[in-house]
Amino acid sequence: MIKRSLAGRLLLWLLPAFIVALVLPAVVGHWIDDPWLCALICAPAVLAWVTWCVHRALRPVNSLFRALSGATNSYRDGEYNFGIHWAGDDELARLVEAHGEMGQVLRDQRQGLVQRELLLDTMVQHTPVAMLLLTPGGDGERRVVFANVAARTLLHGGRRMEGYPFDHVLQHAPREMVEALERGGDSLFAVASEEEGGEEQVYHLTRRQYQLNGRRQELLQLWRLTTELRRQEVQTWKKVIRVISHELNNSLAPIASLAHSGGELVRRGRTDQLGPVFSTIEERARHLEEFIRGYARFAKLPQPNLQGVEWASYLASLRSQIGFRLEGQSQDLHSRIDHAQLGQALLNLLKNAHESGGDPAEVTLRILPVPGHVRLEVMDRGSGMNEAVLQNALVPFYSTKRNGTGLGLALTREIVEAHGGRISLHNREGGGLCVMLHLPA
Repeated sequence: MIKRSLAGRLLLWLLPAFIVALVLPAVVGHWIDDPWLCALICAPAVLAWVTWCVHRALRPVNSLFRALSGATNSYRDGEYNFGIHWAGDDELARLVEAHGEMGQVLRDQRQGLVQRELLLDTMVQHTPVAMLLLTPGGDGERRVVFANVAARTLLHGGRRMEGYPFDHVLQHAPREMVEALERGGDSLFAVASEEEGGEEQVYHLTRRQYQLNGRRQELLQLWRLTTELRRQEVQTWKKVIRVISHELNNSLAPIASLAHSGGELVRRGRTDQLGPVFSTIEERARHLEEFIRGYARFAKLPQPNLQGVEWASYLASLRSQIGFRLEGQSQDLHSRIDHAQLGQALLNLLKNAHESGGDPAEVTLRILPVPGHVRLEVMDRGSGMNEAVLQNALVPFYSTKRNGTGLGLALTREIVEAHGGRISLHNREGGGLCVMLHLPA
């Protein structure tokens, strides 16, 4: 049992040293009578012998400690493919056994992490959502540190772009996409695709900030929503047909009943009671006429009658109808617009901003000149839009209001696009919504 302990092993190595320390003075004292001289001769010999015994006893232990230290450094460097052997059956053997179990746990954990990373990378690489991870470089310029297959196909012709400056990647991207990527917050925008025969493709951009390895990272995701929006439009038109059918039935059924009742009164010669009948028929017919006219206004929007406008005076007249804070320099800015249609669109956006739940004093209309265009931004400090609403906000007849028709933003988009412009929406940093209109200058 003593041999199986570290203390017992050390004791067995020191026991001969103790024997030598006892026997050597007696032997030397037999030849030398002077005790001081005998001690002076024996002490160095005994000390050298004890030192040699301790060194031999601890040499395997020191080798084990060096091996454990090297193994710990290898673990730190991510290397786990080795083991340590100890021939004894003492405390050090149990230490080596515990160290081996720890290494096995680390190997299993690393293998599990590798498998999960492989699965995650496979999922990320094959998702249809374009994903880019950006980080600030040493020169202050954002660089791409990760891009999946969808992002490489969308922005870089299928080529890898890790390590490229983000501005370099955007050189060949569509202008609408560049503008959406350069401004802050989430946004919804449309791009004309040459591969789809010039058909407009709708994208939803989301961006999130992270701290990774002590550095700030930005994750960009581009969702292609065209197919989903088309499916949503089909469902919306079905809903429209049901609404129109319901409204027509509600009006035509009483009109038919009243017409039958009027005919019966005429047949009986009681024409004095026809007044209320005709009055009710007229009321229902006018209600039906107003209902149809509202939907026809959206479906048959006339081509804009373009006339020159000086934006400063035009926005001043708009402020007399609804309150808002004006930002930007509108002096010397001119465009050709349909005054009535665009006024209707801007009033609708400003009304929505007032109803957003934010401070009405924070409702802002900003006008900015951009190359070849005039940009109008209607902003509020309300609750903004969640992702689902942001994706469907421009779809006709889609509304989150209880009594809303879902035509406001859709009609605004029709008016803006008829002017040769475009509309986009994004949530503002700090809360609120920004509706951005680009109109030809």
